[in-house]
Amino acid sequence: MRTKDRISYFYDGFLFNSRLLLSIRACVCVCVCENKGNRADRMKGTAGDVGNVYFGPNHPMKPHRLCMTHHLVLAYELHNKMEIYRPHKAYPVELAQFHSPDYVEFLQRITPDKQQLFANEMAKYNLGEDCPVFENLFEFCQIYAGGTLDAARRLNNRLCDIAINWAGGLHHAKKCEASGFCYINDLVLGILELLKYHARVLYIDIDVHHGDGVEEAFYFTDRVMTVSFHKYGDLFFPGTGDVKVLPSFRYFLFVIVENMIILKVVECYAPGAIVLQCGADSLAGDRLGCFNLSIDGHAACVKFVKQLNLPLLVTGGGGYTKENVARCWTVETGALLGVELASEIPENEYFKYFAPDYSLKCPSGHMENLNSKSYLNNIRQQVCENLSAIQHAPGVQMQEVPPDFYIPDLDEDEQNPDERVTRQMQDKHVQRDDEYYEGDNDNDQNNDGT
Repeated sequence: MRTKDRISYFYDGFLFNSRLLLSIRACVCVCVCENKGNRADRMKGTAGDVGNVYFGPNHPMKPHRLCMTHHLVLAYELHNKMEIYRPHKAYPVELAQFHSPDYVEFLQRITPDKQQLFANEMAKYNLGEDCPVFENLFEFCQIYAGGTLDAARRLNNRLCDIAINWAGGLHHAKKCEASGFCYINDLVLGILELLKYHARVLYIDIDVHHGDGVEEAFYFTDRVMTVSFHKYGDLFFPGTGDVKVLPSFRYFLFVIVENMIILKVVECYAPGAIVLQCGADSLAGDRLGCFNLSIDGHAACVKFVKQLNLPLLVTGGGGYTKENVARCWTVETGALLGVELASEIPENEYFKYFAPDYSLKCPSGHMENLNSKSYLNNIRQQVCENLSAIQHAPGVQMQEVPPDFYIPDLDEDEQNPDERVTRQMQDKHVQRDDEYYEGDNDNDQNNDGT
């Protein structure tokens, strides 16, 4: 008998057997089924072959953190509670739903060996030191954006209740240019997809940097509300979002302020769905961040948003101490599943990265907390006053719902004629829960049914 309502496992390496979970080069998507009373709390997450790309030797962005996250998820056996999907590579026409076609086209054709020939275009599209051109840049963008689009579509079609794409969350990218290590704004694309089915979408951002690209994209519509908890001032990137939160923001105060504000927002705005960007650079000890959050504090925000019981799309974001990023997003995967994880990290391919204590926990730092309760209360009061000035649950005019993009099952031009079974054909295969068994006799079930 099948133990889950839906089992769709999309892998990004070799198919596992009973003894070997996966031989994976990158992080795959995940979708979860969990019984919750009479209601299935179905969750999906995505991350494609994005862990192998390399921004450069001195660049703080390390997509390898996604591989580390995925292997921790496997080591804690969280994949057994989730449906795993490989995200499709977003088509240029999908990316152009938000981004200008000329910018998308340039990303598609620029390569490291050609960038010297396009100095004017590189400057025009803000490509260079922060946003370098590297091998497989466009494919990288296609995969992480495709994951967020797939997640939004599954939410729209009620195939899951919570969707996770740790590869996504690149919130700085603008319509016509890259910004802050971000090239394609997958969050904007995912929100646009959700707006086909939901009158209002709430975007919450707990990255240490302001989610300026998402806010700018929806600045002139009341169908999207953006709420960003970030560092502002002192020339901190991107220099926008002018409610100032001081460094060393601690767990207790952060969670209290975040929860009170989000409750008020949901009460006033009545969103139909939520997108939550979980940038991990707000953790203590991040290479670029300056907040002082523990992983438990960061995860508490995720747990609170989950309890609102609205369709939820969860993405990654910033995070530049990669072992802490992997810890954080693994804990939050467990939190979304309602699973408390043991502190001792199980053996996995990246076990040595978590030395010397091999613990899942990342405690707060020892910075002095400069945010007094009265100061934070003033921020909360200011936000509540702003909310009281907006229209309660703004309505939407009747209009035809745009169709979902038609994505062909196979692209014959991309198929390898030497392969008898293509990767796409393998992805369509659904493995029964009782196909394999643990132990030496993995292909045979005992007569007593055990």
